[in-house]
Amino acid sequence: MTTLPRPASVSGFSALGLAPKLIASVTALGYEEPTPIQREAIPLLREGHDLIGLAGTGTGKTAAFTLPMLNRLAMHTTRQPAGARGLVLVPTRELAMQVSEAIHKYAKGLPLTVVPLYGGAPMDQQIRALRRGADIVVATPGRALDHLRRQTLDLSGLEVLVLDEADEMLDMGFADDIDTIITQTPDTRQTALFAVTMAPRIAAITGKHLRNPRRVTIAHEKRAAGKLPRIRQTAYIVGRAQKMTALGRVLDFENPKSAIVFCRTRIEVDELADTLSAHGFGAQALHGGMEQKQRDRVMQLFRKEQAEILVATDVAARGLDIKHVSHVINYDVPTSPEVYVHRIGRTGRIGRDGIAITLAHPREHSFLRSVEALTRQKIDVLPLPSLADLRARRLEATREQLREQLTNGGFEDARTIVEALAQEFDVFDVAAAAVTLVHHAAESTMPAAEIESAAAHDRSRERGRGGDRERPHAATSRTRTTEHAAPMAVLFVGAGKAAGIRPGDLVGAITGEAGVPGHALGAITITETHSLVEVPAARADSILTALRATKIRGQRVTVRHDRG
Repeated sequence: MTTLPRPASVSGFSALGLAPKLIASVTALGYEEPTPIQREAIPLLREGHDLIGLAGTGTGKTAAFTLPMLNRLAMHTTRQPAGARGLVLVPTRELAMQVSEAIHKYAKGLPLTVVPLYGGAPMDQQIRALRRGADIVVATPGRALDHLRRQTLDLSGLEVLVLDEADEMLDMGFADDIDTIITQTPDTRQTALFAVTMAPRIAAITGKHLRNPRRVTIAHEKRAAGKLPRIRQTAYIVGRAQKMTALGRVLDFENPKSAIVFCRTRIEVDELADTLSAHGFGAQALHGGMEQKQRDRVMQLFRKEQAEILVATDVAARGLDIKHVSHVINYDVPTSPEVYVHRIGRTGRIGRDGIAITLAHPREHSFLRSVEALTRQKIDVLPLPSLADLRARRLEATREQLREQLTNGGFEDARTIVEALAQEFDVFDVAAAAVTLVHHAAESTMPAAEIESAAAHDRSRERGRGGDRERPHAATSRTRTTEHAAPMAVLFVGAGKAAGIRPGDLVGAITGEAGVPGHALGAITITETHSLVEVPAARADSILTALRATKIRGQRVTVRHDRG
């Protein structure tokens, strides 16, 4: 057995009692000072204590459990061919890959191997990797259990067990799997559990599987008075049927470079991503029902910034660590304030500013107050950006584009036109006319109508329907007009989900056959048997004629004004 001496330096990571090779690894990766969770947890784990770590996303907890694990296992390097000495259980494939990569980087220079085990990857490849020998296994509970049943994973000599994102694993229904896996490990193991809060379900699992654990709690970051928060939080109150239209308005106004839009269900993710793409946004869907190759392709596009919007479920996005996300948008309000905190933690990374936006129903005001109580930060509830706001924002964008062009130069050819016009008109009028042309070109894709307020929509719905019954569409009457806005009409299309109709099929048919820009369309609702599309009333008849003369997904369909 080789004992690794402590380094002479007592600053930074060196003060935590880690082996010199580990300190060299973290230094080479650019880390200088440990984060609070690392500073508190590493000495306790290095001394052999069981641990409960309560910390949120982005606090550095992966290094907090990885470095002491590597330090312990490096003390003696004799390894059983198929026996894992360290096991990290995580909720999702994405997090398994992320943690595995981190351990591999930290272990550089140490004779230790790490093998990730997760669903969607070939079982035979994982079996061969385990037979070659794995000191540390990073696994999702389901795949770890599969290997235990096949007797291809041996935990009889396990020294360290880590339950990462334990609250999420319990929410996903892995409690029984975790119990079964732990029964295959020796009682002498060291166990560390990490979660966001000490909820009752976490207390139950720690009382059952941890021995006299030490607890480390990392509070939410406190900011100096008057200092702007890293994440600006905003909520817009909209009716359910207005959400898609509202989301389009928000995206137009914010113009995000990279955004994650969260939905509750896989169906919503597919439909929303399809609709956004049809409206000209670079959107990709991500959920657990997709083939793994497809999910990997989507993540590659998003990481390379070749897709600006990722529409995802909470489970599919769990563990994603993408530093360039500028916006997180809650299309659906999350299931709990803790999930909200997880979601918005994916923006505002490494000192960057972030924006979190929630589309909430009027009845969800209490949820927003619960989030404010948990985070101790205010969520600004604002009216949706109006068309006037959007025009002002685009005019400002035009100004910035002109400023950049003036700075870069390269407009000599255009200068001759200006000089000629200056002989006939005032030069300021010439410049203003040019700005107007550019600005109007950008406005050509703007939506045709204002979005009615959620309160007004709800009052209208209650009068038209009675009670709490709600039709899943925006228009109570079949032609809707808002103040200072163009009227909208609703078209009935006699095909729905059963015929394979998706929002993009309808938007594509209308824009392609009738020449109506996608941004001019309103809410789209697709049921099993039919679809409803909100269109500019002035173009409704021409759209009807165009759709009746074409096929949607290869079939002729009934198209008429909706009769409610």
